[in-house]
Amino acid sequence: MSRINDFVVRFANVNGTGSASANFLFAKAVFRMGIPVSAKNIFPSNIQGLPTWYEVRVSEKGYLARKEGIDMMVSVNPQSFKQDIASVKTGGYFMYDCTKPLHDHFLRDDIHFIGIPMMEISNREFSDPRQRQLFKNIIYVGALAAFLNIELNVIEQLFHEQFKGKEKLITPNVKALNLGFEYAKAHFDCPLEFRLERRDLVGDAIMIDGNTAAGLGAVYGGATVVAWYPITPSTSLVSAFESYAKKLRVDKETGKNNFSIVQAEDELAAIGMVIGAGWNGARSFTATSGPGVSLMSEFLGLAYYAEIPAVLVNVQRAGPSTGMPTRTQQADLISCAYASHGDTKHVLLIPADPAECFEMTADAFDYAEVLQTPIIVMSDLDIGMNDHITAPLHWDDNKKYNRGKVLNADQLESLPNWGRYRDVDDDGIPYRTYPGTHPLLGSYFTRGSSHDEDAKYSEDAATYVRIVDRLIKKFNTARQIIPRPQLYQKQQQSKIGMLFFGSTMHAAEEALDILRDNGTPVDAIRLKAFPFHEDVKSFIDGHEKLFVIEQNRDAQMRTLLINELEINPSKLIKLLNYDGTPMTADYILKHIHEYSFQPTN
Repeated sequence: MSRINDFVVRFANVNGTGSASANFLFAKAVFRMGIPVSAKNIFPSNIQGLPTWYEVRVSEKGYLARKEGIDMMVSVNPQSFKQDIASVKTGGYFMYDCTKPLHDHFLRDDIHFIGIPMMEISNREFSDPRQRQLFKNIIYVGALAAFLNIELNVIEQLFHEQFKGKEKLITPNVKALNLGFEYAKAHFDCPLEFRLERRDLVGDAIMIDGNTAAGLGAVYGGATVVAWYPITPSTSLVSAFESYAKKLRVDKETGKNNFSIVQAEDELAAIGMVIGAGWNGARSFTATSGPGVSLMSEFLGLAYYAEIPAVLVNVQRAGPSTGMPTRTQQADLISCAYASHGDTKHVLLIPADPAECFEMTADAFDYAEVLQTPIIVMSDLDIGMNDHITAPLHWDDNKKYNRGKVLNADQLESLPNWGRYRDVDDDGIPYRTYPGTHPLLGSYFTRGSSHDEDAKYSEDAATYVRIVDRLIKKFNTARQIIPRPQLYQKQQQSKIGMLFFGSTMHAAEEALDILRDNGTPVDAIRLKAFPFHEDVKSFIDGHEKLFVIEQNRDAQMRTLLINELEINPSKLIKLLNYDGTPMTADYILKHIHEYSFQPTN
């Protein structure tokens, strides 16, 4: 049966061979034809030599989650042939470099094999060794254009954009593209039964990765200081911040930078610098992943107790320890929510796509200063390092930063008795000053040890209890400030509910559509922040059972819900994926189906 704009193509390459740009070229060409597309890069943590995969889902319906099952496998890595051939769906296609023959023991009689002599063509047509390797990748993109009905002029336009200022590279790339296209046309029936047709389904959407969006969000959020230590998968976030800051944060008259970027000697130093800058009145942040959060925990406790604004973007990856640095997970929830020793609770923001990475990172600086506490943005590798179709990034140029309760010199003089940690508004949030605000007034000693309302050292039991109880009051105030959860129905339609957050959003929304179309609607809520808004408790109370969908082994979000909202654990059903690959609707539906048909006592 003919399938238009509904299939999955997977590329199997060797890391370090220049295939990433060719694979992204394919995904972007589909996007330029007005068709929704989702790309996932599955790559090893070493620099070069191991297998790498790039998966592209094309969806007429606009589904952007990863989908199980491969319709077309493009494999140019003999090392992974056996695995790649096994992953192709019955009736699907395996396209490979037939410069060398395929061994008989690889063959399957239920799929189609397409041999393109990519290396042979490239060696014949190009003389430079590096070009031969790179253009082999463009040759298979050209063959795909023939098989899947991609408009060549779209790809050629992408070449012109990519190589602007390097026009001499355009001609050989176009040549390689056409070599693959013409070979496929001459030797096979084109196009295949599943193929592309131009649509107008993406509107004004853009393709961007979450780290780039978050880096830009930090610029727009007013960040002037970033201290960091490189770690996958967050490094590109700081690189993006630097790139945009050099365009948007340079004084036009003096040419001097209005920002500071410090590569620290380790994560402890990085968060220490961020806290110091925040104490001094600068909007500052760091970006890291799970191992970095572990090292930063003690300093996060200092900022929590001393009440210093700071922003941390955690691009989560698979742990524990070094784990799988280039695989995605949502396994830092508890370590971030309760980072540091003692009774500590941190505000978490949980974006689901690059647009929310931009918005939440920008807003995090307001929240940090209003609440005078660290704010942790919980992204992950799937959002951060993969290119996503997302809504355009919007910013209101009239927006004013909310610096929170900061006293100026005149206000200090008018106050008869100011104390740094006094709660005069009964919201748990005291008033603070910037260093040097007044020559005589407003100074205080910042300490991580026990203190009273006037920032004086104290080990008095009652005083300590008052201070830590006020911190909880402030945490409860945060519930009304940070983003509310998203409800997917105006009123309850089902006894069963689904709760999800972050990068599982696209898979969960697709599963909800399929369940509804099959006549079994399920209510749903998406969490956007911690502490949990009262709507979360109301939603859980209104349903008999709730599937909690998350990407970690230990059901960490479920644990937070039970601990913070005192939910009966039997009410929350674990639905967990923690193999490092993004969640799929197929996976969610399978586990809901299995649970639904379990025998009852």
